[in-house]
Amino acid sequence: MPTQLPPTIDPPAAARWADLRSPGSPWLHEEVARRMEDRLQWIKLQPTAWAHWGPVRGGLQAHGLLSARYPEATCYVVEAHADQADAAIKSVAKPWWTPARWKAGAQLAALPQDSSVQMLWANMILHSAGDPQALMAQWHRALAVDGFLMFSCLGPDTLMELRGVYEALGWGAPGHEFTDMHDWGDMLVGAGFAEPVMDMERIVLTYASAARLLLDLREIGRNLHPARFPTLRGKAWRGELEAALTQHLADAAAGGRLSMTFELIYGHALKPRPRLKVDAQSAISLRDMRDMLQRGPPGAT
Repeated sequence: MPTQLPPTIDPPAAARWADLRSPGSPWLHEEVARRMEDRLQWIKLQPTAWAHWGPVRGGLQAHGLLSARYPEATCYVVEAHADQADAAIKSVAKPWWTPARWKAGAQLAALPQDSSVQMLWANMILHSAGDPQALMAQWHRALAVDGFLMFSCLGPDTLMELRGVYEALGWGAPGHEFTDMHDWGDMLVGAGFAEPVMDMERIVLTYASAARLLLDLREIGRNLHPARFPTLRGKAWRGELEAALTQHLADAAAGGRLSMTFELIYGHALKPRPRLKVDAQSAISLRDMRDMLQRGPPGAT
C-alpha cells in the first residue's frame, strides 16, 4: 500500500508532539488502557515477550497491570527519551529486598530490531502520528509471526462539541480530523496485518469549568491541523474561549457542568505467516520448501 499521509495533520507538529516529554499519563489514557487491558482475557496467547510503545503518555498504571498479567514475560519499553523509559521501569520495579526480585521475572530492555515480541501494546498514540502507515510498519517488524497488536486511538466524533463552538465563532478547526475505524482496519491490512478486529465506544466527560476542560485537553494532545492559528494567542483570546465554552457546553442535566464527547477506537490484529509469491517462474529456497512441507496444505490439521 502506498503511503498516504493524513490530510489534516502537519507532520512537523506531530513529530514535535511525539518528541515532547510527558510529565505523566493523562487520566483518559489510563482509563482507555484499563478498558483495553480487560480485553486481553479473551486472548489465549500468553506472550513470552511484549513491547509497550510509549508507556508514559499511554498509561503507567496500565503498564503495571500488563506486567502483572504477564509476570514471567520480558517487557520492552519503547520511548523517545531514556528518562521516560526509566519512569516506566520504575513504575513496576520492586524493592531490592523483595524475594520475587531474585526469581525469573519481567525484564525491561531496549527493543530488538525485528520479530521479537508476541504482543505489541500501543495506547492512544496512533491518532497523532504524522505517518500512521510507517508507524504500523514498525509495529509489524517488531512482532513475531503469530504475534498480535493491541492499540487504541481517538475516533472522528471526538471533541464534536468543541468543534461546534469554534465553527460558531468563525474560528479554524481546534484540531486535526480523526480517522474512522474502518480506515484503520484497511491500513492494518495494507501494513501486512491479518484479521483486524475494530470496535468503538463513546464516552462523555463533564468538567466543572472551562479552565479544567482546557487543562485536560492540553494533557491529551495538541492542535496538529496544518491550518491552525500560526502564532501565539493572548490572554484576551483565552478569556473569550473560556466564556464561549461555558456558554455553549454547560449541560443543565449535569448541573451546569461542561460536557465533551470522546470516541474511543480499539484495534486488534495478528501478524500472519508470510505468503510466498509464486510467479510463472519462481525460485523457492530449500528452507522455505521444507517449512511448507512440514506445515502441509492450507487447512490441514
